[in-house]
Amino acid sequence: MIESNRLSEQQYAENFSDIHPPFDTEDAALVEANRCLFCYDAPCMKSCPTSIDVPKFIKQITTGNIKGSAQTIFLSNIMGAGCSKVCPVEKLCEGACVFNFMEEAPISIAKLQRYSTEIAMAANWQLFKRKESSGKKVAIVGAGPAGLSCAHVLAREGIDVTIFEKESKGGGLMTYGIAAYKVTPQFCEDEVNYILGIGGIEIKYNQELGKNLPAGRQGVSLADLQKDFDAVYLAIGVGLARQLEIPGEDLEGVEDAIKFIYNIREKGYDKVAIGDRVAVIGMGMTAIDAATQAIRMGAKDVTMLYRRTQEEMPCTQHELDIALLDGCKIIWLSAPKEVIGENGKVKQLICSKMKLGEPDASGRRSPIDTGETFSLAVDMVIKAAGQMPFEGLIEECKIHPAPGRTKGKINIKDSATNIPGVFAGGDCVNGGKEVVDAVQAGKDGAKAIMGYFKC
Repeated sequence: MIESNRLSEQQYAENFSDIHPPFDTEDAALVEANRCLFCYDAPCMKSCPTSIDVPKFIKQITTGNIKGSAQTIFLSNIMGAGCSKVCPVEKLCEGACVFNFMEEAPISIAKLQRYSTEIAMAANWQLFKRKESSGKKVAIVGAGPAGLSCAHVLAREGIDVTIFEKESKGGGLMTYGIAAYKVTPQFCEDEVNYILGIGGIEIKYNQELGKNLPAGRQGVSLADLQKDFDAVYLAIGVGLARQLEIPGEDLEGVEDAIKFIYNIREKGYDKVAIGDRVAVIGMGMTAIDAATQAIRMGAKDVTMLYRRTQEEMPCTQHELDIALLDGCKIIWLSAPKEVIGENGKVKQLICSKMKLGEPDASGRRSPIDTGETFSLAVDMVIKAAGQMPFEGLIEECKIHPAPGRTKGKINIKDSATNIPGVFAGGDCVNGGKEVVDAVQAGKDGAKAIMGYFKC
């Protein structure tokens, strides 16, 4: 039975409390920081998409220079506070730590990064001085990690930035697309405000790019932005769940994971309906976030289905462990075949048993239908089998792929599209990666724009 508000306010608070609590004392942070070997040519720094100087910021913590530590982090990643909570550090900085080869626990880099950046945000230390206005104006579409990162770099250089955001809040994926036990809405709002604190950045909310919008939605066109600004940066992300393309997909109770997580963040735990028996299709980070939150919202049984094996899963082992500890069940080598309904509502999910064949273009072995099936009694199905760009929007903007220059659905070379003065980056280009990758894309976009201006 699908219903909302099935737990008490206290239960919701406990279930969605901070999954990675910070250091509780200054001494605890110092003890951990002093474990660092401060490696020359540090592998942790090399594995960070934004190239944060990890040994330097940790060394600054050991000497009590918290302001300097935060500046080192923010210089490379202005969303370093948020990334310290959501980054898959197990396969990035902490996964590269040399202690992993010494049978010791890696340095808690994310926790130390959180320590410095949260102190800086709480004190509102503005660690970068904005240059005098150059008179150049840039429009950015999307106030997510890529857009905010691009805006901050440009603002530091004296370029005036206006961000057009279709939602009522900034932060993008951080605000609307990540499990609530990792980052709270209040933290996301604080982080956006901190970034805006440098000056020279204005966000216009409830402004969506596109001409043919639903009634009541305010929009801006690419043509107008090109006319009113010296350059445009598209950071529109990906927000469309990949369809399963199976019978019964339109039944009541079939939800896409992006919308499910968005509703939790926008409406609150007690306003979002959840089933008793939930099936989640997929094994990426979004699938994990959907499954774990379904359990924490009161679902009695959550089963995750993945068409490959654990060796090929896109999520990290750490994320999988969260799902398992929460009580989620996993069925490997299974794919949805049909959703069966009763009175228009989900009743059963028919699944195909799969086997693995030869590697495909991604290097992973391709799943093959064995012809055998099994069924699950469910009253809710959450689709998390990947995401797609806003193809209609890309078509409307007339930005098309070109041979040899295609990532995702946008023609890109060094952040530039095939339209002069129009740049793009983040998930709309890479197809959906991590927040930290989007931050770096924003930096790359800013660099490309400044090159275009010959700054």
